Formats: sequence, C-alpha cells, structure tokens
Amino acid sequence: MKIKDFIGNKAFYKMTLGIAVPMMVQNLISNFVSLLDNLMVGALGTEDMSAVSIVNQLYFVFTLALFGAVSGAGIFTSQFHGKNDEEGIRYTVRFKTVTVIALAVIASLIFIFWGDFLIGLFLHEGDNSSDLELTAVVARKYLNIIIIGLLPFAISNIFSSTLRETGQTVIPMITGFVAVFVNCILNYILIFGKFGLPALGAEGAAVATVIARFTECAVFIIYVIKKKKQFPFFKGAFKSLYIPKDLLKRITVKGMPLLLNEFLWAAGMSVLSMSYSLHGIAVVAGFSISSTVVNLLSITFQALGSSISIIIGKLLGAGKFQEAVSTVKKMFAFTLFASVLVGISIYIASNPILTLYNTSEESKNYADFFMKTTAFIVPLNAFAHASYFTLRSGGKTFVTFLFDSVFLLGFVVPLAFMLFYIGHLSIFIIFPVVQCTDLIKDIVGFTLIKKKVWVNNIVG
Repeated sequence: MKIKDFIGNKAFYKMTLGIAVPMMVQNLISNFVSLLDNLMVGALGTEDMSAVSIVNQLYFVFTLALFGAVSGAGIFTSQFHGKNDEEGIRYTVRFKTVTVIALAVIASLIFIFWGDFLIGLFLHEGDNSSDLELTAVVARKYLNIIIIGLLPFAISNIFSSTLRETGQTVIPMITGFVAVFVNCILNYILIFGKFGLPALGAEGAAVATVIARFTECAVFIIYVIKKKKQFPFFKGAFKSLYIPKDLLKRITVKGMPLLLNEFLWAAGMSVLSMSYSLHGIAVVAGFSISSTVVNLLSITFQALGSSISIIIGKLLGAGKFQEAVSTVKKMFAFTLFASVLVGISIYIASNPILTLYNTSEESKNYADFFMKTTAFIVPLNAFAHASYFTLRSGGKTFVTFLFDSVFLLGFVVPLAFMLFYIGHLSIFIIFPVVQCTDLIKDIVGFTLIKKKVWVNNIVG
C-alpha cells in the first residue's frame, strides 16, 4: 500500500467537493443559525437555554429516526441512480413517504402524552443556582409548539434525501438556506419582541422554527413541481403507494436496521446527555453550547463522510467495485485530513466564542472543557463516521446497527452511568473517557473496511 493510493487526482477532488460542498454550505448555514439561536435563547438565562436544549435532545431523536427512514431506502436510491433506473427511484420515494409520515404521527403522540415525563428525565439537582421548575415549564411550552412542525419537516426529508442521493445537492442547500434565513430573522423578532410584536422568549424561538419548517417544505414542493422535467423520478411517485413486493421486502430488510439504528443511536445520545445532566443544569447548558459550536465547526468532515454513501453507492450500483475500493481509500484520507483541521479550529475558537454568551460562568467553564476535549477526539469521530457510511453504502445495515447504536446503548451509555453512580467521578473525567470509546469503533471499522465486506451491488 503506497501513499499515492490515498491521494486523489484533480478529477477526484472536483467530484468529491462537488457533492460535499453544497452539503457543507447547507450545514454551515443551519449550524450557524443554531449558534445564533443558542446565543439569543442564552440571553434569556440558563433555565431557558437548558429548557430548549432538553427539547432539542428529544427532537434530535425524531430527526435521526427520519434520517434512518430515508437512508434505508436511500441506499437503493443511490444504486438505482447508478443504473439510471428512474422507476426504481420512484419506488424508494414512496417507501420514504409512508415511513416518514408514520414517524411524524407517532412522534407527535409521544410528545403530546409523554412530553412532561421525558423532560423530567433531564432535570436533576446538581447546583443551587438554577430553577428546575421554571426549566420544566419553559421546556413544555417550547415542545408544544415544536410538535406542529414535525410533519412538514418529515416531508422535506423525502425531497432533500432523494435529491442528494441522485447527485442534486445544490437544491437542498438553497432550500435549507431559505429555511434558516426565515428561522434566524423570526427568532430575533419573536424572542425579543421587535417591530411592535410581543417578546415571546423561548416560545418565540419555537414559533420561528415551525414557520421555517413549513417554508422549507413549501419551497421543495414548488421547486419540484416547476422543474418536474428535471426530476422525472418524482413524476407519479405520489399518485400511488405501489411498490413491487420483492423490492419492498429488500428495502425493509436493509432499511429497517438503519431506521432502528438511527432511532436507537439518537435515543442513546439523549440518554448519554441525560447522564451528563446528573451533574446539574449548568452542565446541560454547557453541553448545549459545546454541541452547537462543535457541530458548526465539524461540517467539513461530516459532509465528506456523508458524501461517501452517495459516491460509493453509485459506483457499487454500476458494478465498478475496484474503483469503489480505490475511491474509499482516498475519501478516508481526505476526511481525516479535514478532521485534524476541524479539531484545531474547535480548540482555537473555544474562548472567543464563549465571550459571546450571556450565561453563567459555571456553564461557560463546562462548555470550554467539553469543546477543548472534543478538539482532540475529532479524528476518532471522523474515522468512525466514514466507516459507518462506507459500510452502509454496500447495504451492510445490520453491521452498522451493531457498530453504531448497539455499541452506544450496550457499552457507552452504561459506562457513563457506572462512572457516575459507582465510580462517583466528576464530569471532567467521565466526558473524556466516554469520548475516547470511539477508538473501539475505529478498530472494528478499519477491520471491516479492509476485509471489503461492504463491496456489494444490492439492486442487481
């Protein structure tokens, strides 16, 4: 194995960046607005920031479940695209439609009837400076409004995922830009009561998010209708729910582990955050700040990792196995290089960004520690991320299920709780130990990638 095997030519980087950059831009805009949201809600106080953070943890589970639902069918979409099979893509669109609408309905019912219970799981006495009752009240009001935007967000995922999987990454980027622009402007107006409107605080942030979700959905629908000749696979896709029995079975067998994986992984991450909340509300606020900043600065390696499933899926669908193997090596090297730069950026940006927050010094200290610790762990995260999408591109969804959510729920989460309840350790020890568990995933991922278990054509 030579160094040149990991370095691509001009055409490789042009192709990769052509797919990854629009995703980076969309994620940059989205995460930048999340940072602004965080700053604006943070100006209301630690309780409001913690309340919004708690609800966002619950919303995160729904978001990842949606991602899993569309990604399962998306494996087939990418490979059908490689075969130029428009009818096959149309069937995957129908599968996504039924699945995401069902998820939106189920999530709405859970949040309506069990929202208070779920919020309460994150509220623990860890200091005497925060009002837990106020945090719970704000969180419930915020959640009641957010529920309204679940369905349009689910529908938007049908269009955005399908367009990305067929190489159309610019359109979701533009649509995402419109949505986050609306969200950002309305946040400022509704949170603080500008232009004669009442100051709604955290509820204003929720209203802004819901309006942005409806806007995003409307833009997708209008664009696809106007450009229907450009996207023939959408034509007639919603007139029927028919999917050939054999294909339905294959998508379900390959896709359900992915849906289950994303749901359980998101749930596991929320439970992990819950374990951090045992140390107090200030930790919740600090973790919210850290997560927002890290997500903003991690867009590069995350987009490169995600683009693996699109690029490699198309090559596998076209039967270009050797080219797929060669391309994976180059994409891993590119992703790891980007992750090192990301880690350096997170470390350098930590202190300057924290000066923008109007929250307690305790919360800022936690956030600073979380960010600087994460800065050193980013390459481990990046390798695991790239491994996941490589395995997924070849239809190894059960393997990714074990690799991702089973590992998180079966090992990482219990470890975090054991270190707290049995070891009686502080968050300053628990957090780094938990973050370093990705090293185990990296070793397993490297072994599976090297064995080429992912080199498969699943669409015939």
